[in-house]
Amino acid sequence: MLVNELDVIDKQILNDIQWSFPLVERPFLEMANKYHLTEDEVLNRIQRLKDIGIIRQISAIFDTRKLGYKSALVAFSVDNKNTDYVANEINKHPGVSHNYERNHEYNIWFTLAVPPDADMKADLDKMASLDGVIKYRVLPTLKMYKIGVKLDMVNADAEKPTPTDSVKKMEGKAEKISETDKEYIRQLQKDIEIIKEPFKSITNSLGVSLEELFNKVKEYEKIGVMRRFAAILRHRQAGFTANGMIVWNVPEDNIDQIGLKVASFPQVSHCYRRPIYPDWEFNLFSMIHARTIDAAEKIAKEISEIIKIDRYKILFSSREFKKERVKYFE
Repeated sequence: MLVNELDVIDKQILNDIQWSFPLVERPFLEMANKYHLTEDEVLNRIQRLKDIGIIRQISAIFDTRKLGYKSALVAFSVDNKNTDYVANEINKHPGVSHNYERNHEYNIWFTLAVPPDADMKADLDKMASLDGVIKYRVLPTLKMYKIGVKLDMVNADAEKPTPTDSVKKMEGKAEKISETDKEYIRQLQKDIEIIKEPFKSITNSLGVSLEELFNKVKEYEKIGVMRRFAAILRHRQAGFTANGMIVWNVPEDNIDQIGLKVASFPQVSHCYRRPIYPDWEFNLFSMIHARTIDAAEKIAKEISEIIKIDRYKILFSSREFKKERVKYFE
């Protein structure tokens, strides 16, 4: 397994850059100073981590809703013999960023984001008309409690997970995005090169100084348009092969309190409130990432006991059909 090729420094670097990448002229030099390495050593390590597929990309991570995009999680129930065909057709949509097969009657789950002036229903109607689609459910976010994947490369899966993360209030109101902002976003969402001055190509494209670029990034982060500038890892290559969506049936009068509690577990990367249907009773969704199915099930059981909710299911992803960031304003 690729993760066995990593040493302690590799793992620590991966932990750090998933959450915060140095926004300076020579970020790899700053990292080198922290780890008591040379700049070239850090460049070589990170390039190798990309080459073996653990690092997917290093870029700005934007908030879809803050950019005015409409988005939803969609669950399709598809005849098993048509699964690959339907998944491949869904993948052709540029607004589909994640698409997984899961162990449930609703066996294809994908996220769809469309620009402010687009018709999401029309796009979904086309997908739903594909051969093999039996039925589908649209599950938009009614309330977001947490979003942000951080795979702990240093520590083993927790035997007894505890709710230690501080959860901040998340606002979904769209910001006014100018044409200038769109140009910045188009550049900042690109995967940076692993070179000594990776931001130079962005400043050259925009015709701005490094100071202007970083000031704009700080502004985006402050108003919530950008969540962070960081590395995105490929879960499976990083050793996290048990990616489980835990769906909970929570009393509506208590859902905010429970949602915030679930979100405070470090093992939970996403936590949302979503609508229910006659054939879908679960209104709270949380994603966990573990190295084994057994570890994921233990984490879910522990969370269940702490929040005192026992009506839940874990839907594991058995296949990844697509996973990439949405390219905004392109």
